Amino acid sequence: MFTRKLTAVAATAVLGLSLAACGGDPTEGEQSASDTITVGSAAFPENEILAEIYAQALEAEGVKVETKLNIGAREVYIKALQNGEIDLVPEYSGNLLTYFDPEATATSPEQIDDALDDALPEDLEVLDASAAEDKDSLNVTKEFAEKNGLTTIADLKKIDGLKLGANPEFKTRSYGIPGLEKVYGITGIKFTPISDGGGPATLKALLDGKVDVADIYSTTPSIVENDLVTLEDPENLIAAQNVIPLIADKKASDKVEDVLDKISAELTTQDLLDLNAKNQGADKAKPADLAKQWLTDKGLI
Repeated sequence: MFTRKLTAVAATAVLGLSLAACGGDPTEGEQSASDTITVGSAAFPENEILAEIYAQALEAEGVKVETKLNIGAREVYIKALQNGEIDLVPEYSGNLLTYFDPEATATSPEQIDDALDDALPEDLEVLDASAAEDKDSLNVTKEFAEKNGLTTIADLKKIDGLKLGANPEFKTRSYGIPGLEKVYGITGIKFTPISDGGGPATLKALLDGKVDVADIYSTTPSIVENDLVTLEDPENLIAAQNVIPLIADKKASDKVEDVLDKISAELTTQDLLDLNAKNQGADKAKPADLAKQWLTDKGLI
């Protein structure tokens, strides 16, 4: 277990978004009680599930817990964290780094881990990162992977006239077409812009063979549902986005750290895929129920 005290001071902007869980601006609410951990989340289901996992695990160990979920964008919940209305939030390492240091160039988990030491404000700290990630990922069908012997992004160099589908900005972003050319030497890519964030249209283009490879967020249920192969990224072209607890320094007791580090030690990308599938699928399982089941299955409660 380890904790990093973070030294650089950074300013944060506040967006005009509402705090859905308590009906107000998080910068205007009361501060969390000194003996209570208030767990917040961003405004999307996966992050809410993670916040429930944190909250229920802490509560099971006798920590007083409150939750303020579905807060909004990073600009809002970071401000709430620094103002003391919430004390803990599940974060994603690469995006957290670039939020506080827009010029950061770190991409590997280790590089990002080191860079966070200098990037975050002194009143915040991060605990152990999990292996679980939610980030851009390049995917092919199982049949295409087997036919062409594909396991990593580097293997795509074998494909002449590679057809790739992704959001339009993938054409110019550093981890997109330019990065594939520079880092992996993949040239002659035939790019198809699809503006749905790796959603149904992107999936259909891949399954119909209109593209050979598609950029889909790594915890999207369609990856599992369609038995897609996510290509490994050995050169860390796409910045790591490991799930990591971000906590107010004054609330990071030894007990709290121990509980959260145990969660991080167990949490995998496959877990996120499974949890999202159950939440978004036919069962529409609630985040709180999914969190309880995951913690039970892992022997953490």
